[in-house]
Amino acid sequence: MARVILPSPLRPYADGAHELTVDAPTLGQALDALRTASPALERRLRDERGTLRRYVNFYIDGDECRTLAGLDTPLTSNSELMIIPAVAGG
Repeated sequence: MARVILPSPLRPYADGAHELTVDAPTLGQALDALRTASPALERRLRDERGTLRRYVNFYIDGDECRTLAGLDTPLTSNSELMIIPAVAGG
């Protein structure tokens, strides 16, 4: 089971959870599992076409998934997926 770490801005869409676990071999399948467990997260992570939102970064074991294989990036049972949305302000 891979661990999914959610920052404070995303926790309300996952019933306040700081961490979730998913049993999925790739990032894309992990996001599918998150959609099933917490449907409100989906539109904050992927767009209508199912691609990753530009302003959300997905780190798998410390590496940004876009520098790896994107949605096809493999996960292991020890993987840690951190989801970091961009924060704007001034």
